[in-house]
Amino acid sequence: MMFKKFVFVLLISFFAISLYAYDAPVAKIEDDSSLRAILKEKWFLEAPNRVIALKPLLYTLPGGDKIEVRVESNKNEFGIVLARERNKTYPGWAQGSWALVRRRDTGASVRIRAFLRSDPNVYVQFRPMTADKSVMDVVVYDAYLVYSLPTPFSFDKLLTLPVEDALSAIGDKFPRAYFEPTPALYKDTWKFVADVQKHLSGLTFRDDGAIDEAGNYVFIETGERQSGTPGLNCSGFAKWVIDGLLRPVTGERLSIEPLKAHYGNRGNSFSALYDDTRDPFFGLDWIRNLAAVAGSTLLSSACGTLDEFEVRTWRFPSLMRRSNAGVAGATESYAGFMEDAGFNIEGIYPLLYTLAIDEPGRFYLAAVNDASGPRPSLRQYFHVAVLAPYFNEQGNFEIAVFESAAETTFRSFRTRYPKDTFVNLVRIPVGNRFEP
Repeated sequence: MMFKKFVFVLLISFFAISLYAYDAPVAKIEDDSSLRAILKEKWFLEAPNRVIALKPLLYTLPGGDKIEVRVESNKNEFGIVLARERNKTYPGWAQGSWALVRRRDTGASVRIRAFLRSDPNVYVQFRPMTADKSVMDVVVYDAYLVYSLPTPFSFDKLLTLPVEDALSAIGDKFPRAYFEPTPALYKDTWKFVADVQKHLSGLTFRDDGAIDEAGNYVFIETGERQSGTPGLNCSGFAKWVIDGLLRPVTGERLSIEPLKAHYGNRGNSFSALYDDTRDPFFGLDWIRNLAAVAGSTLLSSACGTLDEFEVRTWRFPSLMRRSNAGVAGATESYAGFMEDAGFNIEGIYPLLYTLAIDEPGRFYLAAVNDASGPRPSLRQYFHVAVLAPYFNEQGNFEIAVFESAAETTFRSFRTRYPKDTFVNLVRIPVGNRFEP
């Protein structure tokens, strides 16, 4: 039981979510350095077998925060966890929690991890570098916003140094904004998500289905009216969402044919040979055309250009590689945006987190693609989804996922595709009204 708990709390389950709310600004987290000074000799420096045998203790800081001090261990490491209380529990990753991880065989310190938000996937950590220097990592959803940044402190100093003092000394190299979202900025997104959810019950899936400018259910390829039970496919559903934002402004639905037109540079002379027979870039053209109209109509003509609406930047140079058991391992570089493909799906979770911070009031159309299919091998855009990342009223990060006339989950979206899948994203303003 202790081993399983240690893996969850300290090594972080990839799809864990934040359960607690109302975090304070980072600088306002109650300091626990005086408690760590008391614990240092017996808990941080003592021989591993003696520390592992210690029983959990409860402390109350001068400002009222309650902390459970406990040891969690696995085969190779053990951690001394200062777990902050939330809702009468001590999860180990509530805001202000702090942990020191050491090796079981030698007792050597491996890292300090500090949770600055009540989210197990968002934290800073410090690792020893030399006798008098340490390095800092900043991690969001298994992506390194900062990796191995030298700090002016020895690791021993960090055992009892206030976390805010360390962060302040590092200055603007610590990306504080990604730990301090403002929930009120996402009110329009909350309403948009709720409005889409409210209308889903009237929709069904139909292969190649969409609604044309006259409100008729038709087939995208031919424009013919549907018979039987009408419905929408993934592309038709994305159009339905954009129509719901634009109709209150223009009074009209979009025509289908212009959305199928080639948009911007994509592919090459080889892929162009298959435009008519395999239409490999259909999904990319579709979301680009939708984004161009949405940006132009809801914002300005300048926002209807590819440079404005296509997501091409990212904040993290590398990702944390995990084993099949979920244990953190080696660090690997992340290539980021690639022409004709977008972003590798392995980085989509942290990408959406950083986009939510950087671009409140936006959601994204995603065109999923890979190089599978019949020979010759050709990158094919085969699915379209709507992704709306936001922070809820309690400040917890969420991603609403809508696809093929239904609401799904980000876990389902992220795990159904192999690791060589890519996702191209275009940004859409949430608008003020939704009337599909």
